[in-house]
Amino acid sequence: MIELTNVTKSYNGKVKAVDNLDLIVRGGEIFGFLGPNGAGKTTTIKMITGIAKPDKGSITINGHDISQSPIEAKKQFGYVPDSPDLFLRLKGLEYLNFMADMYDVPKEARKERIDALARRFDMSQAISDPIQSYSHGMRQKIVIMGVLIHDPAVWILDEPLTGLDPKSSYTLKEMMREHADAGKTVFFSTHVLEVAEKLCDRVAIINKGEVLFCGTFKDMQERFQSDLSLERLFLELTENE
Repeated sequence: MIELTNVTKSYNGKVKAVDNLDLIVRGGEIFGFLGPNGAGKTTTIKMITGIAKPDKGSITINGHDISQSPIEAKKQFGYVPDSPDLFLRLKGLEYLNFMADMYDVPKEARKERIDALARRFDMSQAISDPIQSYSHGMRQKIVIMGVLIHDPAVWILDEPLTGLDPKSSYTLKEMMREHADAGKTVFFSTHVLEVAEKLCDRVAIINKGEVLFCGTFKDMQERFQSDLSLERLFLELTENE
């Protein structure tokens, strides 16, 4: 579970990137976080993950405050950033072992998890190669594998499908559903609204630092008394702001 209460973040003391944000992401759901460029999505994700500090408000992950108990809070989640260009000089297996070391994953458990993830993402043959030799999609897959190596309860995914081939994209969406169905949390930021419509249990739409809507797609259709797609409703909502 992720809970944000009265969270605000300004830059240069003037521009409010996030303005008094309240948000609850429950266990057992895939939660879509949507918004146009510059809406405050990335700033919000950076605050949830502890990369940036809010000016005010609190953020808890499974009951652990990211500001007061950062280590315990960070143990709860795995974070896939929007760029996979990390540790390029390492081999894939070296990177996965590094991530496993960071989270104190026992040697026996990590080998089993690495093998299982490599099979699911078709990376078994490439895992011993340097990451800098990988395509963008392969880099994305190794980052996702590294994030999942400690089996976190909360997944925070920022545009995770970018660059993935159709099979790997399907695999990740399947894993997200499995994770949520096990009662755990998936926080999913994406620009691909068709995917969000089909995959997410609830969505929040943010624009200019404020949440304009939070609920199910059905809730949104009822609010607007319309059977339009999520994409059309999203455009109407954000363009009216």
